[in-house]
Amino acid sequence: MSAAPPEGRQVVRALVSLKLRLLRNGLRRSPGRAAVYVLGTAAGLLLAAGLAFGLALLNGRAGAGDAAVMVTFALVIGWAAVPLFLFASDESADPTRLTMLPLRPRPLLCGSVLAALTGPGPAVALVLLTGAAVAGAHGPASAATAVIGVPLTVLSVVTLSRAVAAGNARLLSSRRGKDFAIFGGLLFALLVQVANLSFQSTLGRPGESLDLSPFAPFAAVLRWVPPVSALDAARTAGEGHHALALLQLAAGAALLALLLRWWLGSLQQLMVTADASTLEAARGVGPSGGRSRGWGFLPAGRAGAVMQRHLRYAWREPRAKAAVFTSIGMTLVLCVLSLVQGWSSVYLVVMAGMFLGLQMVNLFGMDGSAFWMVAATLVTPADARDELRGRAYAVLLYAVPVTALLGLVLATATGDWAGFAPALGLALSVLGCAIGVGALFSVVAPYAMPADGNPMRNAAPGQSGLTLLNSFGSMVGVLLLALPVGGYLAWALADGGPAWPVLLLGPLYGAGAAALGVRLAAGRLLGRLPEILAKAVER
Repeated sequence: MSAAPPEGRQVVRALVSLKLRLLRNGLRRSPGRAAVYVLGTAAGLLLAAGLAFGLALLNGRAGAGDAAVMVTFALVIGWAAVPLFLFASDESADPTRLTMLPLRPRPLLCGSVLAALTGPGPAVALVLLTGAAVAGAHGPASAATAVIGVPLTVLSVVTLSRAVAAGNARLLSSRRGKDFAIFGGLLFALLVQVANLSFQSTLGRPGESLDLSPFAPFAAVLRWVPPVSALDAARTAGEGHHALALLQLAAGAALLALLLRWWLGSLQQLMVTADASTLEAARGVGPSGGRSRGWGFLPAGRAGAVMQRHLRYAWREPRAKAAVFTSIGMTLVLCVLSLVQGWSSVYLVVMAGMFLGLQMVNLFGMDGSAFWMVAATLVTPADARDELRGRAYAVLLYAVPVTALLGLVLATATGDWAGFAPALGLALSVLGCAIGVGALFSVVAPYAMPADGNPMRNAAPGQSGLTLLNSFGSMVGVLLLALPVGGYLAWALADGGPAWPVLLLGPLYGAGAAALGVRLAAGRLLGRLPEILAKAVER
């Protein structure tokens, strides 16, 4: 006997209650996570309150309304981009988790809207947008319009975020979607830094009078783009243009209606349409349609097989790919900032050597529960050495070309071709030291990775201490281990001695440090195998 499907207010209450339970249960998983969440929420609200207060202080200045428009537009872009990069970190944003339940789309939409408004994110947006509305307000008409415009803008940005998530749910939950999140997140971080530099250069240096006039040409266009128009309606009403203010509010309401319609259509499609990848799997057809082939250029034996497995993980596994490209992205962001600010140096290539070499850290935790199959084949010390040696070779296979290419780019950008050879030698020595230290830390201090495969999370709950030990301890160890090469280079540059020998000394020293670290780690791997296996499968 089938029960009637829940509808109406019961569905809405259930979805809001589900969101609250997810928040509460997430905080109960570990005291550290609860503390970080509470502190992060408090910091976010304080930062939003500070920005809102700063915007409110602009009231009466020329261009205050333009600054409010730019802040609102930046907030809208951020809310639209967040689900594309952090989709997997919020279970309540994934409507595919509810596709097997007997829910009608319209009650599901109403409940999803209220659930989306539950949490610190909308509260931060409300505080910030309130300050933006105050910045351009003038008189009672502005206040009355802001009472409508601010909530309408908050509801619009939240709906935009969830509509984007629902419209791309299956893409974002797939491997290709996670790959897009990695590359898009790095690009978004780079664009944020560029925008920050442009903003600082536009407003002038500290101590100078604040000039908001550069925002005027941008704000003149953006204030008519909903949902920014709904917030700017308060300024328009304060200036006496009541018809234009109503038009701006109407544009914001029209956009909200369109977003809700898009969200509803996406939910209906997800509820009744089968996933194409599932159908292909049911028919026994894979996306490639062919068999996997080996890579002939890799060495024979266990070391070559381990290299192939590690490289496949680095390309196909979202967390491994995120770690590699985040390391490259961090170096690129630092190089771009240094070039823009005028303090760039070819020796920044050393950062690439360190970040890429530290991909050896927590090797077995990254494998997850699949590590038990690897552990079953580790019988002799030779097996342990080949396992770690193959992973080190795989890291070197992409780290050395990337480091050399980045060195060439920096030498070209800075014109310091004389420093290219010693800088590359120092970077390769740091790369080798990082590989050796990373192999040792992978055996001595492994930590568990989250089970959800989210590329934006690098540790399971309760692993804060081990994560800090791996991150900062390994970097300190690399710097200390590479001190002889760095010390010689510093002496050569200070006393005018020859610096080019570092190009020969650095790779040799790095190779020795990597070999020593791999040998020491391999000697301890078999004895610590049960503990490493427990960490690898822990979730």
